[in-house]
Amino acid sequence: MNLSLSATRWLAAALFCSAGRAAADPQLSSWYTAGSSQYARIYESLAAETAGTAVATWSRGSGTQSAPTYAGVSQVAFSANWVYIRSSGLASHLMGPWYGNAAKTANFPNFPSNTAKIYRIPRHPVIPATKTLTGLGPIGCMVNGVSMFDSRDSFSYVSASSMDATPVNGLTGDGVWNRDGYHNEGITFDPALAHQAGNHYHYHAQPIALRWQLGDHVDYQAATNRYTESAALVARHSPILAWAADGLPVYGPYGYAKALDPTSGVRRMVSGFTLRDGTKGTDNLSATGRLSLPAWAQRLLAKPFKAGPAVSLTYALGHYLEDFDYLGDRGFTVGVDFDLNEQNARFSVTPEFPAGTWAYFVTIKVDGTPMFPYTTGRQYFGSPSGGSTSISEAVTVYFNGGPNAALQLQPPTREGDRVALTWSAVEGGTYVVEASSDLVQWPDVAPAVAATGARARFVETAPQGMRFYRVSRSSLAAFDSKGFDVSAGGGGGGSSAVAPGGSAPRGTSVTIVITLPGSPPVPPADLVPTSISLGGLSGTALGRPSAGTVQATFALPADLVLGAKSIAVVFTGPTYTLPNAFTIN
Repeated sequence: MNLSLSATRWLAAALFCSAGRAAADPQLSSWYTAGSSQYARIYESLAAETAGTAVATWSRGSGTQSAPTYAGVSQVAFSANWVYIRSSGLASHLMGPWYGNAAKTANFPNFPSNTAKIYRIPRHPVIPATKTLTGLGPIGCMVNGVSMFDSRDSFSYVSASSMDATPVNGLTGDGVWNRDGYHNEGITFDPALAHQAGNHYHYHAQPIALRWQLGDHVDYQAATNRYTESAALVARHSPILAWAADGLPVYGPYGYAKALDPTSGVRRMVSGFTLRDGTKGTDNLSATGRLSLPAWAQRLLAKPFKAGPAVSLTYALGHYLEDFDYLGDRGFTVGVDFDLNEQNARFSVTPEFPAGTWAYFVTIKVDGTPMFPYTTGRQYFGSPSGGSTSISEAVTVYFNGGPNAALQLQPPTREGDRVALTWSAVEGGTYVVEASSDLVQWPDVAPAVAATGARARFVETAPQGMRFYRVSRSSLAAFDSKGFDVSAGGGGGGSSAVAPGGSAPRGTSVTIVITLPGSPPVPPADLVPTSISLGGLSGTALGRPSAGTVQATFALPADLVLGAKSIAVVFTGPTYTLPNAFTIN
């Protein structure tokens, strides 16, 4: 990658424009990829958390990570009907520690590990009249690639009549009184409000660490590794935190006060559910006992009713999902008295959907404490055709990260009479820096620069005259590559080619080295194009491998018209057109 000061200024502008374009398709652009080229890390204990000692390899129970692996979303790809997300299932925020009791003296039995997941969401959500129950396991994918689970913890009450024994909780149980995950398992969550089933890291409730990463009204104290809801006034609409299996977005807790009016201000969304404590027309379970289900649960129940245990310290109010009533069944009106319907969704305009969309909102109390039903209700609002899968069709790669993350050189800076170079890197990567004063000879000036996290830096040790620099990755340390598309390459493309004369199939990404025609005269090698297009399709300029060539990556849509395409390379000044230079087959 040949980049001078002017070239890197162009690169910064190109990235800004790309971010602006991304908002047009939030199903592609909303994924949190900032930490994807860093290793996932955990705190193994409170002592490690206090000392700030996070590790990239670990082992406990079914969660063994014997080699480092990359965090979060490593690839976003799409077809006409689906968006596919590749992820290790591990967050880019610090994970852990986890304990099995409130005193934090008993270790949680498992650590998380790379689940090598591919999750898909439908590009065209369908809203059916008959709703589908959420199941155990992932019901959606958070934008950092971590799984979203529903409000249950998989246990339900086992009545004495079922067991002919003292009432206990069981993994299957009667399925009538279903334990609330946050209420019962919250003590096992880490500061990010997540834990694991086996090795499967997931959130049941609001992902507060992810919200902080996305800038959603959360404060973080790095010294203590704790997240809190900000005490400041809410200033903006929450971002998209997840996509449910039905293809609908899941926003943070703050939306527009009036669903269809983006000028109405922003406030916390009000859940349609309330405890059955005798207020708001609800039954008082503390007085009556758990002798009936709320109307919403009666509508869903497909098995004989069994009474639940009396409210007590052991079975406190809120212990079960069925301890909550839906206000819409108690004479209150959605959109007037509360914001979110029985599925925890509403139709509203949002920053990403100015024309409006059905969307879920995570629910919290004023202090930021998770509030039932947390993410979605007990049903999907849309048709849940998405889920864990494999990729068996041609797709276009929108984003590549992890070991394939593209190198981006920042504008060089001066430190006295020296030049400092900084670039985005892949953790575990080693880079070579070359320099040239004539654009012909490129001797190594730093043959082995090791990445520090997701960055690498080189400062010349002696003053130099004016010259050009280029940086490339020479090696990558061994890592747990399970689930990664490591053949995709570091520039965002699944293949490489040349022009004129090259070809690539549609539904893929391709990195093309383009040889410029001799007329007009070739511009200086430090000048990067302002735009490159293939048959009218915009590409991402990656640099100038030589004075007479340009390198760019193109995502080729699956429905792109086949045949020979012209390439146009535009600089500030000259434009180079290569008729029929590349073929889509």
